[in-house]
Amino acid sequence: MRKILDGLFMGSAWLAAFSMIIVLIMVLLSMAGRTLNFYLPGADAYAGYAMAASGFLALAHTLKRGEHIRVTLIVGKLNGAARKAMELWALTVGGALSALVATYSWRLVLQSHQFHDISTGNDATPLWIPQLFMALGATVLFIALLDEWVLEWQNRRSHQSEETRHE
Repeated sequence: MRKILDGLFMGSAWLAAFSMIIVLIMVLLSMAGRTLNFYLPGADAYAGYAMAASGFLALAHTLKRGEHIRVTLIVGKLNGAARKAMELWALTVGGALSALVATYSWRLVLQSHQFHDISTGNDATPLWIPQLFMALGATVLFIALLDEWVLEWQNRRSHQSEETRHE
């Protein structure tokens, strides 16, 4: 199971990286178009869609690497059962919020598909396509938070300090 989860998180990170490459390509094509007097319809919109996709798809991998910004003012001073309770509480709240974001993101994808919602730009992209990546990223984040919750419950989650992690 660990290999499958790690593969899911890494696959999501690779999709995020690929999305960043799409952003670069769209920006370069837009710049070349201005220089060479041609217009690529939707380049700005596609760059924006890819940027949003990269942000959402990278969330789980960032969490698993311990790179999310955390306020450790309180939890850093706790030890033992108190720390475990605080970590479980934070992971529970984070998991619940990510479950809500994932649920409503999938609803948005389905509604956009049902209503044939398209972008207002001249590219007329069906909006369910870029929304799909947001829903996918939010779902993978929920799975990562659930995984972290289980690891914390089993005392298998590492609590590296900021200084230790970057040495």
